[in-house]
Amino acid sequence: MKALVFHSPKDVRVEQQPDPVIEDSRDVILKVTSTAICGSDLHIYNGMFPQPKPMVLGHEFMGEVVEAGLDVLKLKVGDRVVVPFPVACGSCFFCRMDMPVHCEHSNPEHYGPQGGLLDGKGGGLFGYTDLYGGYSGGQAEYVRVPYANNGPRIVPAGMTDDQVLFLTDIFPTGWSAIDWAELKGGETVVVFGCGPVGIMAQKAAWLKGAGRVIGVDILPYRLEMARRSASVETINAAENDPVEVIREWTGGYGADVCVDAVGMEADRNWLEKAANVIQGEKGSMKVLEACFDAVRRGGTVTVVGVYGTPYNKFPLHQIFDKGIKVMGGQAWVHKYIDELMQLVVTGKVVLDDIITHKVALNSAPDMYDIFNKKEDNCVKVVLNPWM
Repeated sequence: MKALVFHSPKDVRVEQQPDPVIEDSRDVILKVTSTAICGSDLHIYNGMFPQPKPMVLGHEFMGEVVEAGLDVLKLKVGDRVVVPFPVACGSCFFCRMDMPVHCEHSNPEHYGPQGGLLDGKGGGLFGYTDLYGGYSGGQAEYVRVPYANNGPRIVPAGMTDDQVLFLTDIFPTGWSAIDWAELKGGETVVVFGCGPVGIMAQKAAWLKGAGRVIGVDILPYRLEMARRSASVETINAAENDPVEVIREWTGGYGADVCVDAVGMEADRNWLEKAANVIQGEKGSMKVLEACFDAVRRGGTVTVVGVYGTPYNKFPLHQIFDKGIKVMGGQAWVHKYIDELMQLVVTGKVVLDDIITHKVALNSAPDMYDIFNKKEDNCVKVVLNPWM
């Protein structure tokens, strides 16, 4: 089969790979009909997460079941399905708590309670390094999906791939950021980052009852997409201090909720990059620090941007003094996906209006480069393995 393979940082290639096969009686094999490039894929592409050997990337994908293991009871050949990005068994302690990203069974080589840098990680993730199970991803013509009775959801008749593809990751991730904040209604929500996840968090904030939603970014084309797609107010952080603006707009208090939808790959100058090398850190936590500054006393900060290393100047004093509630992590996709599917089916939310590029899988290496460099007004890339 044809697949997008990571070899080393900045080196991804479309190559021939062996077709996947059933390895467990609970597996299915999908013919991938649509897959997307996620900002989290760039963490591997840029070397922020180590991957020492070639790997098929991609954790946002959907397709048609072409083969099913003997113990697959909920799917049959021919079903169109969308697949959550975490690999989760559905029966362990954490899966029973609706926390599939902490599945005890899907990452046997590196799973553990400590959440360390190189070991003690959470459950498996598709196409997201050996540290998270080593599962081949879906930027390919075919993919093996384990625990198929638990993960894939059948796509309702009449729904297109574009309409539901982002139920795999970015919409549940944006939804998690808002659900964790436990809105009561009428809150001011500020989302730092107007990439795909940030815009989905903005959409979710309206759906969950926010009274005001503000998006922050440094790139005009992403701010324009947020205004057009999520109907939010925006702040260009390259032109104005977003913390000062947020306080001005909220009577000096700050926002009720701040969402970090950027993570460690925030824009950095050369001094900040040098400091990272000296301190042994990957990337920056400057956006998280801005969230702590911009949130009101007693407010909530949620973190869905990815962080991969510790940071020695973590502002614990500020969290304590302001009484900030903090929650973060990978999205609990299995918990939310059925509810979110209904929002899409009933037209209460539109997800595909952020797609800026639809290309063949063969174009994936070029699109990784464009997406990474934030060129060509690129917000979201969808790949078709069969074009």
